[in-house]
Amino acid sequence: MASIFDEDYLIEPLSRYSHSFPDPRFAPREGLLAYGGDLHPDRILSAYRRGIFPWYSPGDPILWWSPDPRLVLYPEALKLSRSFRRVLRNHPYEVRFDTRFRKIIDLCGDTPRPGQEGTWLTQEMRDAYSELHDRGFAHSVEVFMEGELAGGLYGIAMGGVFFGESMVSLRPNASKIALKALSDVSREKGYDLIDCQVVTDHLVGLGATPISRDRFLEELEHALCRGGDVGSWSNLKWEYGDDR
Repeated sequence: MASIFDEDYLIEPLSRYSHSFPDPRFAPREGLLAYGGDLHPDRILSAYRRGIFPWYSPGDPILWWSPDPRLVLYPEALKLSRSFRRVLRNHPYEVRFDTRFRKIIDLCGDTPRPGQEGTWLTQEMRDAYSELHDRGFAHSVEVFMEGELAGGLYGIAMGGVFFGESMVSLRPNASKIALKALSDVSREKGYDLIDCQVVTDHLVGLGATPISRDRFLEELEHALCRGGDVGSWSNLKWEYGDDR
């Protein structure tokens, strides 16, 4: 399989006038398959339907990725430790959906992470995903503690897939609580999988599974065949129960 470090590897430029993408099956294992284009919401949705997502730093051209392997979380596979179950049972928190989307995306972009400088969430990306939220495709899961926003996550829902984008915690366990709520809601909605994009030890420890890109694209195609539920999630309710 090709690598982006091969001397003869060329990254394809995208047209600003077409939302077409190269076939991700032929992308290098690192996943970088194209650059350029724009972040019009229709282009972003077209990318996700093909298993592709944007990821780049401020000042760089827009980069489009489809890595191999791909990390996915099947909603029923989330692992809960005994200590985290105690947190879920006893810690005072409240989970809401789609009430603070822009705040969550700003927190994901502005909260420093160990070993990272700056943010990959450019203003252009924040605006694009906020428009997708207004259109009913992008959603946030928000965790409140003592009445204050403590963390959460956001992503895009299409067909039977939730494409996770980023998580953030201002207080311990907030993002894990959001992920538990998302996995339960995804299971109740009949979603096939939660796309976690790139492999991380943290998510693998929570039950996410690395699978080949070819398998991911096959499962994605199947999951997108079902009808979606485009629209706000603000009426959703979630509480932890040991039966979930």
